[in-house]
Amino acid sequence: MTTKKTYSHKVGIVVVIFILIIFLVTIIFDNSSSESFSTPIFELSTDDGVIVRTLDDGPVVNHVETPESVKAIYMTSWVASTPSIRQGIIDLIKETEINSVIIDIKDDTGMISFKGNDPVLEEMGSYENRIRDIRELIQIFHDMDVYVMGRVAVFQDPHLTSIWPEEAVKFASTGGVWTDRKGLSWVDAGSQRVWDYAARVAIDAYNQGFDEINFDYVRFPTDGKMSDIAFPYSEGKDKNLVIEEFFTYLDSKLEDTGIVTSADVFGMVAVANDGIGIGQVLEMITPHVDYIAPMVYPSHFAHNFKGLGDPNEDPYGVIYHSMKDAYDKLIAAQSLETTEEGKMIFDTDKLRPWLQDFDYGGEYDAADVRAQIQATYDVGLDSWMLWDPSNKYTRGALLE
Repeated sequence: MTTKKTYSHKVGIVVVIFILIIFLVTIIFDNSSSESFSTPIFELSTDDGVIVRTLDDGPVVNHVETPESVKAIYMTSWVASTPSIRQGIIDLIKETEINSVIIDIKDDTGMISFKGNDPVLEEMGSYENRIRDIRELIQIFHDMDVYVMGRVAVFQDPHLTSIWPEEAVKFASTGGVWTDRKGLSWVDAGSQRVWDYAARVAIDAYNQGFDEINFDYVRFPTDGKMSDIAFPYSEGKDKNLVIEEFFTYLDSKLEDTGIVTSADVFGMVAVANDGIGIGQVLEMITPHVDYIAPMVYPSHFAHNFKGLGDPNEDPYGVIYHSMKDAYDKLIAAQSLETTEEGKMIFDTDKLRPWLQDFDYGGEYDAADVRAQIQATYDVGLDSWMLWDPSNKYTRGALLE
C-alpha cells in the first residue's frame, strides 16, 4: 500500500525531473538562437580543383570558380522567381559574352528571397521564399558554367528593425525607428549583432550554391531627415572606421569558409578620399574583400565632373576617369602595404565596376553601354557588371 509520504516523494522526484528537462530545453533553445553563427561547412576537393562544400546534414554543393574576366548582369529576386520571365535572362547569357549573374539574396525589404537551411534565420522569420527553386536555378546556371553571385543589402533592413528595434537607426527627437525618404528603415552600421547576422546570411546562401556573396548598402544613410537622426552604437564615431571595422570583422568570420566576397560602394568613392559622409573609403575596404565594385553610373555624377559637362553625354569619360582614379589609388596604396599571406591586398584586379544600362538622366543605347565597357578595359581592368533595375538589358551592347 502506497503511503502519503511515499506518494509525495514520488511526486517530488517527478517535479524535479520536469524542471531539469525544462532547464535543458531552455539551454538548447538559447544556444540554437544565438546571434553568433556556427553553421558547419565541410571542404572537399575534386580532381579538377573545383571547391566543393556541404552542410553536414545536406547535399553536396558545387561552386563555379571566379572567371578571370567577370561579365555580369543583375537579376532581381522577383525576376528570378518567375521562370517565364527569367528565361529571357538565361537566353541572353547563352547568346552573349555574359558569364556571370548576380541575384538578390536580401534586398531593401530585408527578407531573404529563398528558403535556406539556417534554423536561426527560420526562427527569425527572415525567409520569404520568393525563389522557390533556388538550388535548381543555380544549377541551371552552373550547367552553363555561369558564375552566380548573390547580393545582400546589409544595413538597409526593415525586417531587422521590426524584430530588433534596439539595433535600428533612431529619430533623435522621439527615439522611434528612423526612416529615409523612401520610408525604409536602417540598422546601425556599428551593431556587431547585425554583423553576425550578415555573416550568417552569407554562409546560408553559399550553402545553397551561390559562388560569391556581394555586400551592398554597407554604409550610413544619405537621405531622409538627416537633422533628426541618432545611432545607438556608432553615435559620435568616425563613420569610415565603423565601416572598416565591419569589413574587418566580416572577413575574420568568413575567412575559413572559402566564400568569395565583394562590396558595392558609391561611384564617388572611386574619386573622393574622405568617405563622402557615408563611411566608404576605397583603401579601407579593399583589403577585406576579394572584389570591390564602385557604382560608377554616369547619371549619378555631377555636371562637369572632371570637366566633362553633362555626364550622360560622355559615359566613356565618366567611367574612364572615375575608375582610373580608383586604379591609381590602389597602386599608390601598394607601396604602403602590399601583401597579406602572400596575397596583394590592394590588387587592382579587385576592381569590378557597376556600369549603367538604364535610362536615367538620359537615354542609354547600345553605344553608350559599350562605351562604358570599353572605358573599363582602357583603364586596365577586365571585369564589369551591368545594372538595370528592370532587368531589360541592351542586347546590342554585348558581344556574342
